[in-house]
Amino acid sequence: MTAKNPGTGRGRLRRLRGWGGVTAMAAACAVTASLTLLPLSHQGDDVFGPQVTGPGAAHALQARADTCTDPEASVRPGEVDGDAVRKIKERGKLIAGVDQNSFQWGFRNPESGDLEGFDIDLVRAIAKDILGDGGKVVFRAIPTNQRIAALENDKVDVVVRTMTINCARLQQVSFSTAYFQAGQQVLAAKEDHSITGFNSTLAGKRVCTAEGSTAYEALEKESFGSVFKDEHDGTAADEDRLTVPNQLDCLVRLQLGEVDAVVTDNALAAGQAAQDPAVELKGDPFTTEYYGVATKKGANDLVARVNKVLVDYRAGGADSLWMKSYRAWLEDGLPGIEAPPAPKYRD
Repeated sequence: MTAKNPGTGRGRLRRLRGWGGVTAMAAACAVTASLTLLPLSHQGDDVFGPQVTGPGAAHALQARADTCTDPEASVRPGEVDGDAVRKIKERGKLIAGVDQNSFQWGFRNPESGDLEGFDIDLVRAIAKDILGDGGKVVFRAIPTNQRIAALENDKVDVVVRTMTINCARLQQVSFSTAYFQAGQQVLAAKEDHSITGFNSTLAGKRVCTAEGSTAYEALEKESFGSVFKDEHDGTAADEDRLTVPNQLDCLVRLQLGEVDAVVTDNALAAGQAAQDPAVELKGDPFTTEYYGVATKKGANDLVARVNKVLVDYRAGGADSLWMKSYRAWLEDGLPGIEAPPAPKYRD
């Protein structure tokens, strides 16, 4: 666990609040990526291939996704060492794909340089269970739109990066049971009273989302007349103004006045609002989504092991490791959560 002193992580960042604080954290992440990120993203490892390839691949994935009815149901917990778990043990390190710029979830503290957050605590718990030491982790920072490709190309063992479990993704990766419940919501400047939520007040507004996110998928289904696609989305000429590789990029564009609103998971947005008093969540969450630990498709022995970790992580009620991590990182922005989501398993 990285949050041994729940007040410490938050305290070091209190003076980073405000627009300047967001810029400072973003700048620190950029500097970190260029200077000290070798343990997270070795040269040649930070650019992954496309997630879906070949003619008709996307259509085939959608067809199979349509038969999925209960995406949160995962394999039952277990400790059998299959190929995936043995590979980790032989290496002596768990390689985890994480975020390094999502405040409170997975972020590199700009003062200490340490990776911290709710997702990081969970990664260390997985490493401790498999390898006996929560410090035996190689963290690799991956952008939102490359989470699946990182697993498909064997760049990481697990992705623990606020990744929503859904039917479409289950065609490409495997998921643990849910470890957090979230929902999509609108984030905008507090002083902008013209936007009230995910509704018609977005008409004509410039809305930013991360590429490969469920927020982008939601806007594709219903945009309310907002502008949310770059002119050259999906091509080499992509402007990365409205659809961006990393979710924090949206916040920076919002602070610079380049977009009017952001659509993202409320769990991520709450962290940004907690850090920066100039933004706030608008309206109510309009979806219910669950985060899971993702592995390479078919790595059921590793999924079962992660699910066993999650059983232990949830155990203990108010004194569980899950609740301790929640209180350390998330309670300020997402108050009132009394327990993690209950696991669901396949028959």
